[in-house]
Amino acid sequence: MNISLYQAASALEGAQQRQDVIAENLAAAGVPGYKRHNVGFHSVNADMFKNELHKADKTQLQFMLPRIVGHIDFQQGTLMRTGDNTNLSIDGPGFFAVTKGSDVVYTRDGSFHINSSGQLVTKEGYPLRAQGGGAPITVDTASGTPVTIANDGTVSQGGAALGQLEVVKFEEGSLKNLKRLNAGFFAANGATPLPVDPQETKVAQGFLEGSNTTPTREMGELMTTLRHFEANQKIMKIHDENMGKLIRELGTVQ
Repeated sequence: MNISLYQAASALEGAQQRQDVIAENLAAAGVPGYKRHNVGFHSVNADMFKNELHKADKTQLQFMLPRIVGHIDFQQGTLMRTGDNTNLSIDGPGFFAVTKGSDVVYTRDGSFHINSSGQLVTKEGYPLRAQGGGAPITVDTASGTPVTIANDGTVSQGGAALGQLEVVKFEEGSLKNLKRLNAGFFAANGATPLPVDPQETKVAQGFLEGSNTTPTREMGELMTTLRHFEANQKIMKIHDENMGKLIRELGTVQ
């Protein structure tokens, strides 16, 4: 069996998956608070072969290829002023806690608004949770008094505090456990939400956090992936031609 042929095939599969991820990043580059998805590959070592061969069916010849893995880049994007008092962003580590049906989900997309019931909600209509129970924060929509939100997430109207937004963080090692639900929301997926440190995390009213990727960057990654795909495609073609030539020559041997 030509192992080099299988290695090239694995590289083609990896390039295809990487292209799918780049397409997702491109499509969501304009979503506030979007976190870029990256693709990586596990290196192959002797222990991987040993462990897999212990479980393998010995009646079959087993081949192993590098495993393709992905991870989310949680680096903060640029804060952009919008002038809309219901737009919020988090400066520092952390997420807004949101009630979605019976679940609690987390987001950094601060494109919020006040619904007809006076609740501060996401653009999908999910209410933001308040500290100490998770109840939604309700403002008086009939009042002309503006709503202000302090750096610690305290929501006030007319000088009266209405509640404090639930802003949480996850340990650095637990971020990899978060499960992306769509472009803007994450499920804890077993990770434990913790209170944020007010010295390193602040809520900014009238700002939105931009995506931590750009179309220019993703287009550059797309071109690199395309070149990688084409190179391995040529390698497979060369191996196929060499095997065909070898078979023809062996067929003439008497």
